[in-house]
Amino acid sequence: MMKIYILMLLAIVFHITYIQAQTPEENLEKLGITLTEPSEPVANFVNWRRVGNVLYLSGSGARVIGTVGEDLTLEEGYEAARLTGIKIISTLKSAVGDLSNIKQFVRVRGMVNSSPDFYDQPKVINGFSDLMVEVFGEKGKHARAAVGQVALPFNMAVEIEVTVELEDEN
Repeated sequence: MMKIYILMLLAIVFHITYIQAQTPEENLEKLGITLTEPSEPVANFVNWRRVGNVLYLSGSGARVIGTVGEDLTLEEGYEAARLTGIKIISTLKSAVGDLSNIKQFVRVRGMVNSSPDFYDQPKVINGFSDLMVEVFGEKGKHARAAVGQVALPFNMAVEIEVTVELEDEN
């Protein structure tokens, strides 16, 4: 009987290890997500800046236009944040090559173009946060702010800034 328990425990440990061993690129493929080449900045700044093992990404947004709570629903805002996440992952891939070089997400600042009576900005930015955990696992969890804005550039629904820590270079 003890052998059966040991075999079951080993099988569970192997299964958990196998699931956690998925690379971010493999997770993207499983989710059916294709990354694109990041666009050039629209003004006098860069998409990202590396300082030691920390990578700072400029604010980025998907091409979803409108004000959440007025032109867009909560669900449409959530999807805008998710699409912004895909754009940010594309920028991260461009900056670091292999997404496994990301040690952890440190901080996220999510800005939502909101009507004055819309108070669910955290639920909108969950579209981004949920995707990061789907792709990066525990490394994708982060400290976060989700704030409402009276307007965002180009009338974007969502803009997100990200800070990640990178693995040590050998």
